[in-house]
Amino acid sequence: MTENAAPAVSPTAAVIPAASSHLTRALDWVSGAVGAFCGLATLGMVLIIAYEVVCRYLFNNPTSWVTEYSLYIFVGTSFLGTAYAHLEDSHIRVEILLNNLSGPMRHKFWQVSAWVGLMFVVVASWQMILFVGSEYEGGARAWGLLATPLWIPETPVAVGLTLFALAVLSEARKLSPGIDSRRELAGLAILAAMVTALLIMGLKPPSVAGTSLDWGTVSVVVAVLVVAWLWNGFYIATGVAALAVGGGLLFAWAAGFSTLAQGAVMAFYLLVLMAAGVRIAFSLGMIGALGVLFLLPTPQLQVIAERAWTNVNSFAFTAVPMFILMGAFLLRSGVTSDLFGVMLKWLGRFPGGLAHATVGACGIFAAVSGSSLATAATMGMTACPEMTQRGYSPRLTYGVVAAGGTLGILIPPSIAMIIYGSLVGEPISALFIAGILPGVFLMVSFMLVVFGWSYIWPSAAPRGAHYTWGQKLRSLTGVLPFLILIVGVLGSLYLGVATPTEAGALGALIAAGLCLYKKKMTLKVLMDSVKETAQVTSFLIFIVAAASVMGYAFDYIRLPKVLVEVMQGADLTPGLVITALVIIYMILGMFIDPVSMMLMTLSVSFPIVTALGFHPIWFGVVLVMMIEIGLITPPVGVILFILKGMSGNIPLKEIVYGVLPFVGVFLVNIVLFYFFPSLVMWLPSQMAGAQ
Repeated sequence: MTENAAPAVSPTAAVIPAASSHLTRALDWVSGAVGAFCGLATLGMVLIIAYEVVCRYLFNNPTSWVTEYSLYIFVGTSFLGTAYAHLEDSHIRVEILLNNLSGPMRHKFWQVSAWVGLMFVVVASWQMILFVGSEYEGGARAWGLLATPLWIPETPVAVGLTLFALAVLSEARKLSPGIDSRRELAGLAILAAMVTALLIMGLKPPSVAGTSLDWGTVSVVVAVLVVAWLWNGFYIATGVAALAVGGGLLFAWAAGFSTLAQGAVMAFYLLVLMAAGVRIAFSLGMIGALGVLFLLPTPQLQVIAERAWTNVNSFAFTAVPMFILMGAFLLRSGVTSDLFGVMLKWLGRFPGGLAHATVGACGIFAAVSGSSLATAATMGMTACPEMTQRGYSPRLTYGVVAAGGTLGILIPPSIAMIIYGSLVGEPISALFIAGILPGVFLMVSFMLVVFGWSYIWPSAAPRGAHYTWGQKLRSLTGVLPFLILIVGVLGSLYLGVATPTEAGALGALIAAGLCLYKKKMTLKVLMDSVKETAQVTSFLIFIVAAASVMGYAFDYIRLPKVLVEVMQGADLTPGLVITALVIIYMILGMFIDPVSMMLMTLSVSFPIVTALGFHPIWFGVVLVMMIEIGLITPPVGVILFILKGMSGNIPLKEIVYGVLPFVGVFLVNIVLFYFFPSLVMWLPSQMAGAQ
């Protein structure tokens, strides 16, 4: 479970009308089966990576195939699982504006966004099929020792995107209650005719004279618009045309603009798509697709497929499912209640003792989960009932759990840091180590807030029960599972024994062992864990792929370089730039989930910050802190809604009031790390020196 395993607000799936048909039921079954297959394949990847570690360090006999095969398994399952992730409603959208609309009007926006998403995914799957065909025709091979023909590992990507298109079509059908069978069949016939036309056009579809388009793209757009009209009527089809075709006209108009003006047009269109409820991954992909069609001298729609393959085909990304699976097993092992019990016995007698115990438990759990949402949800279920039963104020109770939950993506392992390091080319192990001291500083800062709160309002935090030293010492056995995981994961990284991916695989096996030891491992737990891993991994990686297409368009029009030049020409101080970034990320965090926010801004913010002389490792930690604030910033802070769902009748505003002091602590720590960057960089420098 990661920051993106839940939507920004109430899940769409809960309110989609039941309009299933034989088509949707068949597609749902296939997607579920493929999701289970992807999860089991990921488990297989864990096993072969662990096998590689054993062969290398125990027998001094490393394999020649594990790295390459595990990478291909990762890429294939990431795209094959996109359909399952979509039908599980993992692909998020910004719903802050839609939630203020009436139910019928909100439903219309969902219909429009589904057809726009279908248009992009069909184009992406078509381009990937063409890409695989050209790789097969050209005889391209991998550079690895195995010299694998590239069309073989690329084929699952094309199949996965095709299944994804069918899943989005299934969503569009579910959002279309009341259509008769004739209209449904007519729509399917039109889509079949579109596929036939694309096949006839072959690897090089003919261009439309005098435009940047080819007849294949036109076929997709026209077919989707006609089916939208057949299934949902004229007004919905008009809305789809306004967003998709109108966006194309806007980009074509902007082709002669300056770089900054083109960047402004792209940003405006992105905001329009997100405000209309188009899922974030589709919004990023649409920006990239229209950019490579209309803003480049020669249309390069094949970039969608090339970036989807080349950007995701990185061994650094294989660490993502390893740590997600580790967290999934850990959540189901039941060891978190033991951890909270340990913290309670040691810290319960202090002023605000239960709140201190919660912060400590969150910090330790974060060190093995890699997920803020998992940390907040788990500690919320464990700590919140205990604190409220003992008389703690709701504001302090939910505020401290929300703040403690944010530690999940700062204290290593961190999914956000894996993605950041993979995209900017920084060592993930160094990023992990760099997050330790800032995480400790935040924990201490949270505890200082708790101490001040309980000192000013003693009734908000009654003292806990007294425990003997014998009870305290015996309770330490509850920390042992976490120590084993921390030593196994971070120890192997710090000592250079394992790569981040290998450390994650070892952590996943240890977490599975804890499930067995606690007698919680069943077939259902195993399947739920691996399917959750496939679901979350696919969601994250598809956003990476979509953002990489948008990043290509940004890079081609030189937007990051021009922004750096403008900043240097304006002679802005580093402090002013960082302050501006903090404000921007806080505003974005009110509406957009953290990892999506990082991916859509990194191609611009990273060149600016590094041009000022900041170290990429330092910026990675500070960036994660900035996006963490978004997790607890209203109106869309995901953790706020998770805790509201657990709180029963506690008003959301009480949770928000409880969080505000901790938001201030975040900002103070960012200022501290700005003036004293060595607090972030000291541990990575020690690791580099030791190696």
